[in-house]
Amino acid sequence: MYFVGVDLAWGVRNPTGVAVVDDDGRLVHVGAVRDDDHILAAVRPYTRDVCVVGFDAPLVVNNPTGQRPAETALNRDFRRFEAGTHPCNTGKPEFADGPRGGRLAQALGLDMNPRSSAPRRAIEVYPHAATVALFRLERTLKYKAKRGRGVDQLKSELLLLMDGIERLAHADVPLHVTGSAAWVELRRWVVAAQRKSELRRAEDPVDAVVCAYVAVYAHRRPASITIYGDVATGYIVTPSLPADLLSR
Repeated sequence: MYFVGVDLAWGVRNPTGVAVVDDDGRLVHVGAVRDDDHILAAVRPYTRDVCVVGFDAPLVVNNPTGQRPAETALNRDFRRFEAGTHPCNTGKPEFADGPRGGRLAQALGLDMNPRSSAPRRAIEVYPHAATVALFRLERTLKYKAKRGRGVDQLKSELLLLMDGIERLAHADVPLHVTGSAAWVELRRWVVAAQRKSELRRAEDPVDAVVCAYVAVYAHRRPASITIYGDVATGYIVTPSLPADLLSR
């Protein structure tokens, strides 16, 4: 069985991160690709049999305006951690013809119902919420390039995320990344980066690893996840916030 993470870019010209974890929790692939054909080519070898694919992208969007109920519910819990989501609706050009993530899942023949027991499934995930819950963060890590964030801050925060991912080797649901040559090279790239553009090249594959891990976690610990929304109106799957964080 394989668990695939797809950190889907908003535009077809931007890189999409792809990561794959095997049934033993070992990272067996991580990298970035560009267009839909290359995404499908990268993940098809791992999705022909039993699999769960975690897309950091909407799979179901049918509301014409505003935000999906899933986003409203997730934001209620995660906004205090600066992990709220952007609203998705069919009024936005990128969703006018249906969500890209949903089209890719359909092309792969994956069941998109988060409560399904089908052997080949896709779920929508959200790395920011997942890392808050998994690593008990007081706020999201600020590794995304935005105005006012310098290279040193972005690098430090991205390395903190990579450190957290590596510590998952000792979690109840383990993930082993340090045995992957591609992961080791990715960390070297981040450490040596001097420009924001260089960090941007690493950010998507790292996020994809988080997506793949959420797919593992959802499969291994279904009682420890929260599904915000539903398959009819759109949903987001994330590890549940610990009770003491949720009550703050």
